[in-house]
Amino acid sequence: MHKTRTILIILLLCLPFLLYAQNDDSNNNDPSRETDWDDFQTELYSFGDQTFIISLGTVFPVLFMNKGVPIEHNFNPPVGGAGSLIYNFYLNSRFFIGGELNGIFLATIARETAYIIPLGLRAGFQFILWRFEFPITLTLGMTWHRYLDYRYFGFYMKGGGAVYYRFNPEWSFGVTGNWCWFPEIGTENRNEDVHGNIVELTLSARYHF
Repeated sequence: MHKTRTILIILLLCLPFLLYAQNDDSNNNDPSRETDWDDFQTELYSFGDQTFIISLGTVFPVLFMNKGVPIEHNFNPPVGGAGSLIYNFYLNSRFFIGGELNGIFLATIARETAYIIPLGLRAGFQFILWRFEFPITLTLGMTWHRYLDYRYFGFYMKGGGAVYYRFNPEWSFGVTGNWCWFPEIGTENRNEDVHGNIVELTLSARYHF
């Protein structure tokens, strides 16, 4: 009887340790259990992951050419505003495709405003280092230009990159820089062939879903 009582006491004392070990093992094998954010993985994306980006910032007209000859632009001060809405769809952990809608305005010396509204398709590749992500993108599309009574609809191209800091699994924040090319081919009423080059710098917030 005394021996049986001793065995029962030992089992009762060991029971909490056995339950803890079993619970810890089951948590490690649970695929739905989220990993610690500090154990950061470089393979953050897979096919079907998506992001939505809102960007606001400024633009700088840097180079304007008319039939191959540099010309002075009439923007004063030589800076304007820009904003964009961007959607990305990931093909794997590195490559993505998507689309974007931009809006740009520039003030002129005559205190008028020129408006540019580009709409394009984009593709990109990104590097990941810890919580920092470095996407490189190329965008091709069409754009509407408007200045006073002048209207133009044509092609545009934009290329650039960004640096994002992954704040948490849903949000990342960063800075984006792009070189934008806006060619305007001359028409019967406007004997010009102007190629505008504008640098775009924006602050970006990116939502992951």
